[in-house]
Amino acid sequence: MRGLGDVIPVPARVRPVPAAAFTIDPGTAVRAAPGTAAVAEHLAGALRAATGHRVPVDGDGAIRLVLEDGHGAEGYSLEVRPDAVIVAAQTPAGLFAAVQTVRQLLPVAGTGDAVLPGGRIEDRPRFAYRGVMLDLARHFFTPDEVRSFIDAIVPFKINHLHLHLTDDQGWRLEIAGWPRLTEVSGGPGTGVGGTGPGFLTAAEYAELVAYAADRFVTVVPEIDMPGHVNAAQVAYPELTRDGLAVPPRHDRAVGYSSLCVDKEETYAFVEDVIREVAALTPGPYLHIGGDEADATSAEDYRAFLHRVLPLVAKYGKRAVGWHEVAAAELPVVPQFWRTAADDAGVARAVAGGGQVIMSPADRTYLDMKYDADSPLGLDWAGLLDVARAYDWDPATRLPGVGERAVLGVEAPLWSETLGSLADVQTMTFPRLPAIAEVAWSPQAVRDWASFRRRLATFGPRWTAQGIAYHRSPEVPWA
Repeated sequence: MRGLGDVIPVPARVRPVPAAAFTIDPGTAVRAAPGTAAVAEHLAGALRAATGHRVPVDGDGAIRLVLEDGHGAEGYSLEVRPDAVIVAAQTPAGLFAAVQTVRQLLPVAGTGDAVLPGGRIEDRPRFAYRGVMLDLARHFFTPDEVRSFIDAIVPFKINHLHLHLTDDQGWRLEIAGWPRLTEVSGGPGTGVGGTGPGFLTAAEYAELVAYAADRFVTVVPEIDMPGHVNAAQVAYPELTRDGLAVPPRHDRAVGYSSLCVDKEETYAFVEDVIREVAALTPGPYLHIGGDEADATSAEDYRAFLHRVLPLVAKYGKRAVGWHEVAAAELPVVPQFWRTAADDAGVARAVAGGGQVIMSPADRTYLDMKYDADSPLGLDWAGLLDVARAYDWDPATRLPGVGERAVLGVEAPLWSETLGSLADVQTMTFPRLPAIAEVAWSPQAVRDWASFRRRLATFGPRWTAQGIAYHRSPEVPWA
């Protein structure tokens, strides 16, 4: 049986009481507070899978979900006694976070009683935004594959899924009024190496957003601009400077494409896309990219952002962009991605009261190779083993960007070298759990020796769940 604190991310406070264990037997049921039926069903489903017992959701259950003040937006407490399990939180999101802790304390699957270790956990996240990015533009992943990915990341209290939907090599989201975006740039021969086709219809995207929301994951859509737009210009040559068609690109090069800042057709297109994506996305964020705009002059880049960032607000969303967008000096959440030791633009943005999402490539980019022999991935930001993904502090990574200025942490996964869901899983695990603990747990309770021991127990779980993972030699796998 696992110890009460043997979970990832490590909880803020754990008080084990080994003699107070609770046994889940054929008579166990879950009692839901008003407004928590969906979370109760998630919990009951996990208990059924772990035991084979019926575990109904009814009014007499010994496992009780309670809503009460004092825990914060996603915090919770978990108290395990011989006669009851009390899961308390201020919000359903907090209860769902507690359910992920309970899931990790259970066997993966079973046909008999299971035991929860006794004691009390009090826990809440360090940062509000804990995300992972999946690149659908360079290689398309189907809705079922994205759903599988969501299911794999949820146990680690990841609450944002950033979908990179457009780039030079492909356009992966249907946009009303602009059908050639997906007919042409989501069709055969798209993606790195020409591995397409594939795109999400508006209905499929909405279904993914709802699926994620049911698991308290907010989808953050990205439409990259003003660079990374070759796929859009292939579909609609009127978006180029001279109105002439450009050839499709299947390589890994970056920085060569740009929307035309001085053409009104550009802003008609951009507004249509932003309006459509905002309407399909109930979450608060819309990511406009903004990175590697080498083919756009600095003056044009700022002019473009001054036209486009207000459009994001017009349609009710909070703009996020790769940290180059801080040059606009307008309200936007910069996402820091480079390996530099400092960044004046980001520091200036947070000095004005803004916040930043931390995604330094040398600590969080899941597409970096684990080691020199890794068959998948790139190495421009260096090699990224599990210890390196774990051993850093987002609040000290950039001068001038302290604890309050960090909205959260995100682990991007670019797909230039990936060809399957198994590839995605292998590059994600076991590094994402490390980054999830960086984002959730207090810095003072994090410890590499403890983490690698806890991480080792997930190997058999991932195998049983059919999730591919890298058997890092840093981890004493169970």
